[in-house]
Amino acid sequence: MGYYEAVLDWIKEERPSKEALAKKKVLLCKEHGTKRIPTDIEILLHADKEDLETVKPYLKTKPVRAASGVAVVATMTKPIACPHGTCTYCPGGPSSAFGDTPKSYTGKEPSTMRGARHGYDPYRIIFNRLEQYLAMGQHPDKAEQIVMGGTFTAFPKDYQEEYIKGSFKAYNDFSEYFFKEGKLDLERFKEFFELPGKKDDEERAARITKRTLLMKRKGERSLREEQERNEKAAIRCVGLTIETRPDMAGKEQGIELLRLGATRIELGVQTTHDDVLQAVHRGHTTEDTKKSMADLRDLGFKLNAHMMPGLPGPDGNRISKERDLASLREVFKNPSYKPDMLKIYPCLVMPGTALEQEYERGVFKPLSAAEAADIIVEAKRHIPEWCRIMRIQRDIPTNITTAGVEHTNLRQDVTELAEQRGVRCRCIRCREIGLGTYKNDPELVVRSYEASGGEEHFISAEADDKVLGFVRLRLPPRCLHPAITPTTALIRELHVYGKAAPIGGQGEVQHRGLGKQLMAAAEALAKKRGKSKVVVISGVGVREYYRRLGYRQEGPYMTKQL
Repeated sequence: MGYYEAVLDWIKEERPSKEALAKKKVLLCKEHGTKRIPTDIEILLHADKEDLETVKPYLKTKPVRAASGVAVVATMTKPIACPHGTCTYCPGGPSSAFGDTPKSYTGKEPSTMRGARHGYDPYRIIFNRLEQYLAMGQHPDKAEQIVMGGTFTAFPKDYQEEYIKGSFKAYNDFSEYFFKEGKLDLERFKEFFELPGKKDDEERAARITKRTLLMKRKGERSLREEQERNEKAAIRCVGLTIETRPDMAGKEQGIELLRLGATRIELGVQTTHDDVLQAVHRGHTTEDTKKSMADLRDLGFKLNAHMMPGLPGPDGNRISKERDLASLREVFKNPSYKPDMLKIYPCLVMPGTALEQEYERGVFKPLSAAEAADIIVEAKRHIPEWCRIMRIQRDIPTNITTAGVEHTNLRQDVTELAEQRGVRCRCIRCREIGLGTYKNDPELVVRSYEASGGEEHFISAEADDKVLGFVRLRLPPRCLHPAITPTTALIRELHVYGKAAPIGGQGEVQHRGLGKQLMAAAEALAKKRGKSKVVVISGVGVREYYRRLGYRQEGPYMTKQL
Protein backbone atom coordinates (compact mmCIF):
# COMPACT_ATOMS: atom_id res chain seq x y z
CA MET A 1 0.00 0.00 0.00
CA GLY A 2 1.39 3.41 -1.01
CA TYR A 3 1.58 6.58 1.05
CA TYR A 4 -1.65 8.16 -0.26
CA GLU A 5 -3.71 5.01 0.16
CA ALA A 6 -2.39 4.59 3.71
CA VAL A 7 -3.18 8.13 4.84
CA LEU A 8 -6.62 8.12 3.19
CA ASP A 9 -7.56 4.81 4.80
CA TRP A 10 -6.41 6.14 8.17
CA ILE A 11 -8.49 9.32 7.77
CA LYS A 12 -11.62 7.30 6.97
CA GLU A 13 -11.09 5.15 10.03
CA GLU A 14 -9.93 7.73 12.59
CA ARG A 15 -11.72 10.97 11.51
CA PRO A 16 -8.73 12.90 12.93
CA SER A 17 -8.13 16.46 14.06
CA LYS A 18 -5.78 18.64 12.02
CA GLU A 19 -3.05 18.14 14.64
CA ALA A 20 -3.41 14.34 14.63
CA LEU A 21 -3.40 14.29 10.83
CA ALA A 22 -0.20 16.35 10.69
CA LYS A 23 1.58 13.91 13.02
CA LYS A 24 0.33 10.89 11.08
CA LYS A 25 1.53 12.34 7.79
CA VAL A 26 5.07 12.64 9.22
CA LEU A 27 5.02 9.06 10.57
CA LEU A 28 3.78 7.69 7.25
CA CYS A 29 6.48 9.60 5.38
CA LYS A 30 9.11 7.80 7.50
CA GLU A 31 7.43 4.42 6.93
CA HIS A 32 7.22 4.90 3.16
CA GLY A 33 10.57 6.64 2.72
CA THR A 34 8.92 9.80 1.42
CA LYS A 35 11.33 12.77 1.70
CA ARG A 36 8.69 15.50 1.34
CA ILE A 37 5.46 15.67 3.34
CA PRO A 38 2.55 15.89 0.86
CA THR A 39 0.09 18.74 1.35
CA ASP A 40 -3.51 18.11 2.34
CA ILE A 41 -4.53 19.22 -1.16
CA GLU A 42 -2.34 16.56 -2.78
CA ILE A 43 -3.82 13.89 -0.53
CA LEU A 44 -7.37 14.99 -1.33
CA LEU A 45 -6.70 14.79 -5.06
CA HIS A 46 -5.57 11.18 -4.66
CA ALA A 47 -8.90 10.19 -3.09
CA ASP A 48 -11.25 7.89 -4.95
CA LYS A 49 -14.55 9.38 -6.07
CA GLU A 50 -16.59 7.37 -3.56
CA ASP A 51 -14.37 8.54 -0.67
CA LEU A 52 -14.28 12.24 -1.57
CA GLU A 53 -17.13 13.47 0.65
CA THR A 54 -15.89 11.41 3.59
CA VAL A 55 -12.29 12.66 3.63
CA LYS A 56 -12.82 16.22 2.38
CA PRO A 57 -13.73 17.74 5.81
CA TYR A 58 -10.37 16.58 7.19
CA LEU A 59 -8.32 17.87 4.27
CA LYS A 60 -9.73 21.37 3.78
CA THR A 61 -7.24 24.22 3.70
CA LYS A 62 -7.57 27.97 4.16
CA PRO A 63 -11.09 27.77 5.64
CA VAL A 64 -11.15 31.55 6.23
CA ARG A 65 -11.67 31.98 2.48
CA ALA A 66 -15.24 30.80 2.93
CA ALA A 67 -15.88 32.26 6.38
CA SER A 68 -18.23 34.91 4.98
CA GLY A 69 -20.48 32.20 3.54
CA VAL A 70 -19.48 32.66 -0.11
CA ALA A 71 -16.52 31.97 -2.38
CA VAL A 72 -15.09 35.28 -3.64
CA VAL A 73 -14.01 35.28 -7.29
CA ALA A 74 -12.09 38.41 -8.37
CA THR A 75 -11.80 38.99 -12.11
CA MET A 76 -9.77 41.73 -13.78
CA THR A 77 -10.75 43.71 -16.87
CA LYS A 78 -8.26 44.51 -19.63
CA PRO A 79 -6.21 47.73 -19.59
CA ILE A 80 -8.51 50.63 -20.60
CA ALA A 81 -7.84 54.30 -19.88
CA CYS A 82 -10.22 56.32 -17.72
CA PRO A 83 -12.20 58.85 -19.78
CA HIS A 84 -11.55 61.71 -17.32
CA GLY A 85 -7.77 61.31 -17.41
CA THR A 86 -5.51 60.25 -14.54
CA CYS A 87 -5.66 61.08 -10.84
CA THR A 88 -2.33 62.35 -9.48
CA TYR A 89 -1.87 59.26 -7.27
CA CYS A 90 -3.22 56.60 -9.64
CA PRO A 91 -0.79 53.95 -10.98
CA GLY A 92 -1.18 51.65 -13.94
CA GLY A 93 -3.25 51.83 -17.08
CA PRO A 94 -2.22 51.54 -20.73
CA SER A 95 1.43 52.51 -21.34
CA SER A 96 2.07 53.19 -17.65
CA ALA A 97 5.31 52.88 -15.71
CA PHE A 98 4.28 49.26 -15.10
CA GLY A 99 3.49 48.58 -18.76
CA ASP A 100 -0.05 47.92 -19.97
CA THR A 101 -2.02 47.13 -16.82
CA PRO A 102 -5.61 47.70 -15.69
CA LYS A 103 -6.15 51.24 -14.45
CA SER A 104 -5.09 51.79 -10.80
CA TYR A 105 -3.31 48.41 -10.71
CA THR A 106 0.38 47.64 -11.06
CA GLY A 107 0.31 44.14 -12.49
CA LYS A 108 1.89 42.75 -9.30
CA GLU A 109 -1.31 42.18 -7.32
CA PRO A 110 -2.40 38.50 -7.20
CA SER A 111 -5.70 39.23 -8.98
CA THR A 112 -3.93 41.29 -11.68
CA MET A 113 -1.29 38.63 -12.26
CA ARG A 114 -4.01 36.01 -12.57
CA GLY A 115 -5.87 38.27 -15.01
CA ALA A 116 -2.78 38.86 -17.17
CA ARG A 117 -1.91 35.16 -17.13
CA HIS A 118 -5.34 34.42 -18.61
CA GLY A 119 -5.42 37.29 -21.09
CA TYR A 120 -7.96 39.20 -18.93
CA ASP A 121 -10.54 36.68 -20.12
CA PRO A 122 -13.15 36.28 -17.35
CA TYR A 123 -14.00 32.78 -18.57
CA ARG A 124 -10.45 31.51 -18.10
CA ILE A 125 -9.95 33.44 -14.85
CA ILE A 126 -13.10 31.91 -13.34
CA PHE A 127 -12.17 28.39 -14.46
CA ASN A 128 -8.79 28.79 -12.78
CA ARG A 129 -10.25 30.25 -9.57
CA LEU A 130 -12.91 27.53 -9.26
CA GLU A 131 -10.23 24.89 -9.83
CA GLN A 132 -8.26 26.38 -6.93
CA TYR A 133 -11.25 26.40 -4.59
CA LEU A 134 -12.07 22.78 -5.34
CA ALA A 135 -8.42 21.77 -4.99
CA MET A 136 -8.54 23.31 -1.49
CA GLY A 137 -11.50 21.12 -0.64
CA GLN A 138 -13.95 24.04 -0.42
CA HIS A 139 -17.47 24.64 -1.73
CA PRO A 140 -17.40 27.37 -4.43
CA ASP A 141 -21.02 26.71 -5.38
CA LYS A 142 -22.04 30.15 -4.07
CA ALA A 143 -19.67 32.48 -5.92
CA GLU A 144 -19.52 36.21 -5.34
CA GLN A 145 -17.74 37.84 -8.26
CA ILE A 146 -15.94 41.18 -8.05
CA VAL A 147 -15.12 42.83 -11.39
CA MET A 148 -11.98 44.93 -10.93
CA GLY A 149 -9.81 47.09 -13.11
CA GLY A 150 -11.03 50.67 -13.49
CA THR A 151 -14.25 52.45 -14.36
CA PHE A 152 -16.30 49.54 -15.70
CA THR A 153 -19.35 51.67 -16.57
CA ALA A 154 -17.18 53.85 -18.83
CA PHE A 155 -16.04 50.87 -20.90
CA PRO A 156 -17.67 50.19 -24.31
CA LYS A 157 -21.14 48.69 -23.88
CA ASP A 158 -20.39 45.65 -26.02
CA TYR A 159 -17.29 44.91 -23.92
CA GLN A 160 -19.31 45.17 -20.71
CA GLU A 161 -21.91 42.74 -22.03
CA GLU A 162 -19.41 40.22 -23.39
CA TYR A 163 -17.42 40.32 -20.17
CA ILE A 164 -20.40 39.56 -17.95
CA LYS A 165 -21.86 37.01 -20.37
CA GLY A 166 -18.49 35.24 -20.45
CA SER A 167 -18.46 35.20 -16.67
CA PHE A 168 -21.86 33.54 -16.37
CA LYS A 169 -20.96 31.08 -19.12
CA ALA A 170 -17.86 30.07 -17.17
CA TYR A 171 -19.86 29.20 -14.04
CA ASN A 172 -22.40 27.33 -16.14
CA ASP A 173 -19.95 25.35 -18.29
CA PHE A 174 -17.82 24.48 -15.27
CA SER A 175 -20.95 23.24 -13.48
CA GLU A 176 -22.20 21.23 -16.45
CA TYR A 177 -18.88 19.58 -17.19
CA PHE A 178 -17.53 18.81 -13.71
CA PHE A 179 -20.68 18.16 -11.68
CA LYS A 180 -23.30 15.42 -11.89
CA GLU A 181 -26.44 15.83 -9.82
CA GLY A 182 -24.66 18.41 -7.68
CA LYS A 183 -21.65 16.17 -6.97
CA LEU A 184 -18.14 16.83 -8.23
CA ASP A 185 -16.91 14.33 -10.81
CA LEU A 186 -13.46 14.05 -9.30
CA GLU A 187 -11.96 11.89 -12.02
CA ARG A 188 -13.05 14.26 -14.78
CA PHE A 189 -11.86 17.26 -12.73
CA LYS A 190 -8.44 15.68 -12.13
CA GLU A 191 -8.09 14.70 -15.78
CA PHE A 192 -9.04 18.14 -17.17
CA PHE A 193 -6.69 20.06 -14.86
CA GLU A 194 -4.03 17.31 -14.80
CA LEU A 195 -4.09 17.06 -11.01
CA PRO A 196 -2.03 16.59 -9.01
CA GLY A 197 0.24 18.79 -11.11
CA LYS A 198 3.08 21.26 -10.83
CA LYS A 199 1.99 24.88 -10.55
CA ASP A 200 4.84 26.24 -12.73
CA ASP A 201 4.50 23.65 -15.50
CA GLU A 202 4.04 25.87 -18.56
CA GLU A 203 3.24 23.00 -20.93
CA ARG A 204 0.52 21.76 -18.58
CA ALA A 205 -0.88 25.32 -18.34
CA ALA A 206 -0.96 25.60 -22.13
CA ARG A 207 -2.88 22.33 -22.44
CA ILE A 208 -5.43 23.45 -19.83
CA THR A 209 -5.84 26.79 -21.61
CA LYS A 210 -6.48 25.02 -24.90
CA ARG A 211 -9.14 22.79 -23.35
CA THR A 212 -10.76 25.76 -21.60
CA LEU A 213 -10.94 27.81 -24.80
CA LEU A 214 -12.50 24.88 -26.66
CA MET A 215 -15.24 24.75 -24.03
CA LYS A 216 -15.73 28.51 -24.21
CA ARG A 217 -16.39 28.38 -27.95
CA LYS A 218 -19.18 25.83 -27.58
CA GLY A 219 -22.85 26.73 -27.23
CA GLU A 220 -23.13 30.44 -27.99
CA ARG A 221 -25.98 31.97 -25.96
CA SER A 222 -27.27 35.41 -25.03
CA LEU A 223 -26.59 37.06 -21.69
CA ARG A 224 -30.13 36.39 -20.55
CA GLU A 225 -29.88 32.71 -21.53
CA GLU A 226 -26.64 32.35 -19.55
CA GLN A 227 -28.26 34.04 -16.57
CA GLU A 228 -31.20 31.63 -16.74
CA ARG A 229 -28.77 28.69 -16.93
CA ASN A 230 -27.02 29.94 -13.84
CA GLU A 231 -30.20 29.99 -11.76
CA LYS A 232 -29.99 26.20 -11.47
CA ALA A 233 -26.28 25.56 -12.06
CA ALA A 234 -24.12 23.65 -9.58
CA ILE A 235 -22.01 26.79 -9.15
CA ARG A 236 -24.12 29.93 -9.01
CA CYS A 237 -23.13 33.57 -9.08
CA VAL A 238 -24.96 34.83 -5.99
CA GLY A 239 -23.50 38.34 -6.13
CA LEU A 240 -21.87 40.51 -8.79
CA THR A 241 -19.84 43.56 -7.76
CA ILE A 242 -18.73 46.32 -10.13
CA GLU A 243 -16.03 48.95 -9.46
CA THR A 244 -16.65 52.44 -10.83
CA ARG A 245 -16.58 56.20 -10.14
CA PRO A 246 -19.40 58.36 -8.72
CA ASP A 247 -19.63 60.45 -11.90
CA MET A 248 -20.18 57.27 -13.93
CA ALA A 249 -22.79 55.59 -11.71
CA GLY A 250 -26.15 57.33 -11.84
CA LYS A 251 -29.63 56.12 -12.68
CA GLU A 252 -28.83 55.33 -16.33
CA GLN A 253 -25.74 53.27 -15.56
CA GLY A 254 -27.49 51.65 -12.59
CA ILE A 255 -30.37 50.35 -14.70
CA GLU A 256 -27.88 48.89 -17.18
CA LEU A 257 -25.94 47.22 -14.35
CA LEU A 258 -29.18 45.69 -13.09
CA ARG A 259 -29.67 44.12 -16.52
CA LEU A 260 -26.16 42.69 -16.38
CA GLY A 261 -26.91 41.11 -13.00
CA ALA A 262 -24.92 43.40 -10.68
CA THR A 263 -25.94 43.63 -7.03
CA ARG A 264 -23.18 45.70 -5.40
CA ILE A 265 -21.29 48.80 -6.51
CA GLU A 266 -17.87 49.85 -5.24
CA LEU A 267 -17.52 53.63 -5.55
CA GLY A 268 -14.21 55.49 -5.51
CA VAL A 269 -15.36 58.22 -3.13
CA GLN A 270 -11.84 58.87 -1.70
CA THR A 271 -12.74 61.96 0.38
CA THR A 272 -15.62 64.28 1.28
CA HIS A 273 -13.49 67.41 0.67
CA ASP A 274 -14.06 69.03 -2.73
CA ASP A 275 -10.80 70.99 -2.65
CA VAL A 276 -8.90 67.71 -2.20
CA LEU A 277 -10.80 66.02 -5.04
CA GLN A 278 -9.91 68.93 -7.28
CA ALA A 279 -6.28 68.92 -6.19
CA VAL A 280 -5.81 65.27 -7.15
CA HIS A 281 -7.65 65.71 -10.49
CA ARG A 282 -10.25 63.20 -9.39
CA GLY A 283 -12.79 64.35 -11.99
CA HIS A 284 -15.85 64.25 -9.74
CA THR A 285 -17.28 66.27 -6.86
CA THR A 286 -18.93 65.41 -3.56
CA GLU A 287 -22.28 66.26 -5.16
CA ASP A 288 -21.59 63.62 -7.81
CA THR A 289 -20.99 61.11 -5.01
CA LYS A 290 -24.18 62.02 -3.16
CA LYS A 291 -26.27 61.80 -6.35
CA SER A 292 -24.69 58.48 -7.33
CA MET A 293 -25.32 56.97 -3.90
CA ALA A 294 -28.94 58.15 -3.91
CA ASP A 295 -29.64 56.75 -7.40
CA LEU A 296 -27.93 53.43 -6.78
CA ARG A 297 -29.50 53.01 -3.35
CA ASP A 298 -32.99 53.74 -4.73
CA LEU A 299 -32.38 51.02 -7.33
CA GLY A 300 -31.53 48.58 -4.54
CA PHE A 301 -27.76 48.28 -4.86
CA LYS A 302 -25.44 47.63 -1.94
CA LEU A 303 -22.82 50.38 -1.70
CA ASN A 304 -19.13 49.99 -0.85
CA ALA A 305 -17.25 53.30 -0.55
CA HIS A 306 -13.49 53.47 -1.12
CA MET A 307 -11.90 56.10 1.13
CA MET A 308 -8.29 57.33 0.85
CA PRO A 309 -6.73 59.08 3.83
CA GLY A 310 -3.43 60.86 3.32
CA LEU A 311 -4.24 62.63 0.04
CA PRO A 312 -2.56 65.93 -0.92
CA GLY A 313 -4.47 69.18 -0.57
CA PRO A 314 -4.48 72.28 -2.82
CA ASP A 315 -0.96 73.30 -1.70
CA GLY A 316 0.47 69.87 -2.53
CA ASN A 317 1.08 68.97 1.11
CA ARG A 318 -0.69 66.05 2.72
CA ILE A 319 -3.91 67.10 4.37
CA SER A 320 -4.03 67.00 8.16
CA LYS A 321 -5.06 64.08 10.31
CA GLU A 322 -8.01 66.18 11.47
CA ARG A 323 -9.29 66.62 7.92
CA ASP A 324 -8.91 62.89 7.22
CA LEU A 325 -10.85 62.01 10.36
CA ALA A 326 -13.49 64.62 9.53
CA SER A 327 -13.97 62.96 6.13
CA LEU A 328 -14.25 59.46 7.63
CA ARG A 329 -16.77 60.74 10.17
CA GLU A 330 -18.74 62.66 7.55
CA VAL A 331 -19.53 59.57 5.48
CA PHE A 332 -21.52 58.19 8.44
CA LYS A 333 -22.77 61.44 9.94
CA ASN A 334 -24.17 62.85 6.70
CA PRO A 335 -27.29 60.96 5.45
CA SER A 336 -26.23 61.70 1.87
CA TYR A 337 -23.46 59.11 2.23
CA LYS A 338 -23.79 56.30 4.79
CA PRO A 339 -22.30 53.42 2.73
CA ASP A 340 -23.04 49.81 3.64
CA MET A 341 -19.39 48.85 3.36
CA LEU A 342 -16.04 50.60 3.48
CA LYS A 343 -12.57 50.06 2.04
CA ILE A 344 -9.90 52.32 3.51
CA TYR A 345 -6.85 52.67 1.28
CA PRO A 346 -4.13 54.99 2.64
CA CYS A 347 -2.62 57.02 -0.21
CA LEU A 348 0.60 55.56 -1.60
CA VAL A 349 3.25 57.21 -3.75
CA MET A 350 3.52 55.08 -6.87
CA PRO A 351 6.08 55.07 -9.71
CA GLY A 352 5.18 57.08 -12.78
CA THR A 353 2.52 59.21 -11.09
CA ALA A 354 2.29 62.97 -10.75
CA LEU A 355 2.28 62.48 -7.00
CA GLU A 356 5.69 60.81 -7.23
CA GLN A 357 7.07 63.99 -8.79
CA GLU A 358 5.69 66.03 -5.88
CA TYR A 359 7.23 63.57 -3.44
CA GLU A 360 10.64 63.73 -5.12
CA ARG A 361 10.47 67.54 -5.01
CA GLY A 362 9.98 67.29 -1.26
CA VAL A 363 6.47 68.79 -1.34
CA PHE A 364 4.40 65.70 -0.47
CA LYS A 365 5.06 63.37 2.46
CA PRO A 366 2.83 60.26 2.55
CA LEU A 367 1.37 58.54 5.60
CA SER A 368 3.58 56.03 7.37
CA ALA A 369 2.11 52.75 8.64
CA ALA A 370 1.93 54.17 12.17
CA GLU A 371 0.15 57.34 11.01
CA ALA A 372 -2.30 55.36 8.86
CA ALA A 373 -3.06 53.00 11.76
CA ASP A 374 -3.66 55.98 14.04
CA ILE A 375 -6.24 57.47 11.67
CA ILE A 376 -8.01 54.15 11.05
CA VAL A 377 -8.25 53.30 14.76
CA GLU A 378 -9.74 56.70 15.55
CA ALA A 379 -12.15 56.33 12.63
CA LYS A 380 -13.27 52.94 13.98
CA ARG A 381 -14.80 54.73 16.95
CA HIS A 382 -17.45 56.10 14.59
CA ILE A 383 -18.20 53.08 12.39
CA PRO A 384 -21.86 52.04 12.86
CA GLU A 385 -22.96 48.47 13.44
CA TRP A 386 -24.66 48.27 10.04
CA CYS A 387 -21.43 48.90 8.11
CA ARG A 388 -18.69 46.38 7.26
CA ILE A 389 -15.05 47.44 6.87
CA MET A 390 -13.96 45.22 4.00
CA ARG A 391 -10.27 46.16 3.72
CA ILE A 392 -7.85 48.71 5.16
CA GLN A 393 -4.98 48.39 2.70
CA ARG A 394 -4.54 47.85 -1.02
CA ASP A 395 -3.11 44.57 -2.27
CA ILE A 396 0.03 46.25 -3.66
CA PRO A 397 3.47 44.81 -2.71
CA THR A 398 5.54 47.37 -0.79
CA ASN A 399 8.65 46.64 -2.85
CA ILE A 400 7.13 48.37 -5.88
CA THR A 401 5.84 51.49 -4.12
CA THR A 402 7.92 54.66 -4.02
CA ALA A 403 6.76 55.68 -0.54
CA GLY A 404 3.88 55.35 1.90
CA VAL A 405 2.69 52.60 4.27
CA GLU A 406 5.87 50.59 4.51
CA HIS A 407 4.55 47.08 5.17
CA THR A 408 1.62 44.90 4.21
CA ASN A 409 0.28 43.91 7.64
CA LEU A 410 -1.47 47.21 8.38
CA ARG A 411 -4.53 45.38 9.70
CA GLN A 412 -2.37 43.81 12.42
CA ASP A 413 -1.03 47.25 13.35
CA VAL A 414 -4.58 48.57 13.55
CA THR A 415 -5.73 45.64 15.71
CA GLU A 416 -2.86 46.06 18.17
CA LEU A 417 -3.28 49.84 18.40
CA ALA A 418 -7.04 49.51 18.91
CA GLU A 419 -6.41 47.11 21.81
CA GLN A 420 -3.92 49.53 23.36
CA ARG A 421 -6.44 52.39 23.17
CA GLY A 422 -9.42 50.32 24.23
CA VAL A 423 -11.20 50.90 20.91
CA ARG A 424 -13.67 48.12 20.18
CA CYS A 425 -14.85 48.23 16.59
CA ARG A 426 -18.56 47.45 16.16
CA CYS A 427 -18.56 47.01 12.38
CA ILE A 428 -20.03 43.85 10.87
CA ARG A 429 -16.65 42.34 10.03
CA CYS A 430 -15.44 42.63 13.62
CA ARG A 431 -18.60 40.93 14.94
CA GLU A 432 -19.57 38.41 12.27
CA ILE A 433 -19.65 34.76 13.31
CA GLY A 434 -17.05 33.64 10.75
CA LEU A 435 -15.90 30.12 11.55
CA GLY A 436 -16.94 30.42 15.18
CA THR A 437 -19.89 29.06 17.15
CA TYR A 438 -22.47 30.51 19.51
CA LYS A 439 -24.26 29.33 22.67
CA ASN A 440 -27.36 31.48 23.12
CA ASP A 441 -30.38 31.54 20.81
CA PRO A 442 -30.21 34.17 18.06
CA GLU A 443 -32.23 37.35 18.48
CA LEU A 444 -33.35 39.77 15.78
CA VAL A 445 -32.14 43.35 16.26
CA VAL A 446 -33.45 46.27 14.18
CA ARG A 447 -31.30 49.37 13.65
CA SER A 448 -32.97 52.17 11.66
CA TYR A 449 -31.43 55.26 10.11
CA GLU A 450 -31.90 57.77 7.29
CA ALA A 451 -29.85 57.60 4.09
CA SER A 452 -30.26 59.42 0.76
CA GLY A 453 -33.72 60.65 1.68
CA GLY A 454 -35.12 57.21 2.54
CA GLU A 455 -35.53 54.95 5.54
CA GLU A 456 -33.00 52.18 6.09
CA HIS A 457 -33.69 49.28 8.44
CA PHE A 458 -30.79 46.95 9.23
CA ILE A 459 -32.24 43.76 10.71
CA SER A 460 -29.58 41.43 12.12
CA ALA A 461 -29.66 38.02 13.77
CA GLU A 462 -27.25 38.10 16.70
CA ALA A 463 -26.09 35.69 19.38
CA ASP A 464 -23.37 36.29 21.98
CA ASP A 465 -22.85 39.71 20.33
CA LYS A 466 -21.93 37.96 17.08
CA VAL A 467 -23.67 38.70 13.79
CA LEU A 468 -25.04 35.51 12.23
CA GLY A 469 -26.83 37.20 9.36
CA PHE A 470 -28.73 40.31 8.35
CA VAL A 471 -31.09 41.89 5.87
CA ARG A 472 -31.08 45.49 4.61
CA LEU A 473 -34.57 46.91 4.07
CA ARG A 474 -35.05 50.29 2.38
CA LEU A 475 -38.15 52.42 1.97
CA PRO A 476 -37.14 54.49 -1.06
CA PRO A 477 -38.36 58.06 -1.60
CA ARG A 478 -38.35 57.64 -5.41
CA CYS A 479 -39.39 55.08 -8.02
CA LEU A 480 -36.48 54.82 -10.47
CA HIS A 481 -37.53 51.53 -12.08
CA PRO A 482 -40.95 50.32 -13.32
CA ALA A 483 -40.89 47.46 -10.79
CA ILE A 484 -40.61 49.96 -7.92
CA THR A 485 -43.88 51.67 -6.95
CA PRO A 486 -44.79 54.19 -4.21
CA THR A 487 -45.88 51.28 -2.00
CA THR A 488 -42.67 49.29 -2.54
CA ALA A 489 -40.02 48.32 0.00
CA LEU A 490 -36.57 47.32 -1.25
CA ILE A 491 -34.45 44.52 0.13
CA ARG A 492 -30.92 45.48 -0.82
CA GLU A 493 -29.08 42.61 0.84
CA LEU A 494 -29.65 39.32 2.61
CA HIS A 495 -26.57 37.63 4.01
CA VAL A 496 -26.07 34.69 6.34
CA TYR A 497 -22.54 34.22 7.67
CA GLY A 498 -20.67 31.18 8.88
CA LYS A 499 -18.65 28.56 7.06
CA ALA A 500 -19.95 28.13 3.52
CA ALA A 501 -22.33 25.20 3.24
CA PRO A 502 -23.14 23.63 -0.13
CA ILE A 503 -26.46 24.32 -1.83
CA GLY A 504 -28.88 21.80 -0.34
CA GLY A 505 -26.57 21.09 2.61
CA GLN A 506 -26.49 22.45 6.14
CA GLY A 507 -23.79 24.31 8.03
CA GLU A 508 -23.23 25.72 11.51
CA VAL A 509 -25.25 28.83 10.56
CA GLN A 510 -26.12 28.52 6.88
CA HIS A 511 -29.17 26.66 5.58
CA ARG A 512 -30.84 26.49 8.98
CA GLY A 513 -33.76 28.77 8.20
CA LEU A 514 -32.12 31.98 9.40
CA GLY A 515 -32.46 33.64 5.99
CA LYS A 516 -36.18 32.89 5.95
CA GLN A 517 -36.57 34.39 9.43
CA LEU A 518 -34.78 37.56 8.38
CA MET A 519 -36.89 37.86 5.23
CA ALA A 520 -40.09 37.34 7.20
CA ALA A 521 -39.02 40.06 9.64
CA ALA A 522 -38.28 42.46 6.77
CA GLU A 523 -41.62 41.73 5.11
CA ALA A 524 -43.47 42.29 8.39
CA LEU A 525 -41.71 45.60 8.97
CA ALA A 526 -42.46 46.72 5.40
CA LYS A 527 -46.12 45.87 5.84
CA LYS A 528 -46.21 47.73 9.14
CA ARG A 529 -44.82 50.79 7.32
CA GLY A 530 -47.69 50.66 4.83
CA LYS A 531 -45.94 48.88 1.97
CA SER A 532 -47.73 46.28 -0.13
CA LYS A 533 -44.84 45.03 -2.29
CA VAL A 534 -41.28 43.90 -1.66
CA VAL A 535 -38.62 44.15 -4.36
CA VAL A 536 -35.35 42.25 -3.91
CA ILE A 537 -32.16 42.98 -5.82
CA SER A 538 -31.15 39.36 -6.15
CA GLY A 539 -28.00 37.78 -7.45
CA VAL A 540 -28.82 35.65 -10.48
CA GLY A 541 -27.82 32.49 -8.63
CA VAL A 542 -30.16 33.25 -5.70
CA ARG A 543 -33.38 33.63 -7.70
CA GLU A 544 -34.47 30.04 -7.04
CA TYR A 545 -34.18 30.68 -3.31
CA TYR A 546 -36.52 33.66 -3.51
CA ARG A 547 -38.97 31.71 -5.67
CA ARG A 548 -39.28 29.23 -2.82
CA LEU A 549 -40.21 32.17 -0.58
CA GLY A 550 -43.05 33.18 -2.90
CA TYR A 551 -41.23 35.73 -5.03
CA ARG A 552 -41.41 35.97 -8.82
CA GLN A 553 -39.08 37.59 -11.29
CA GLU A 554 -39.97 41.06 -12.53
CA GLY A 555 -37.26 42.41 -14.81
CA PRO A 556 -33.94 42.23 -12.94
CA TYR A 557 -35.66 41.94 -9.55
CA MET A 558 -37.51 39.31 -7.53
CA THR A 559 -40.82 40.70 -6.23
CA LYS A 560 -43.64 39.71 -3.90
CA GLN A 561 -47.04 41.19 -3.07
CA LEU A 562 -47.63 41.37 0.67
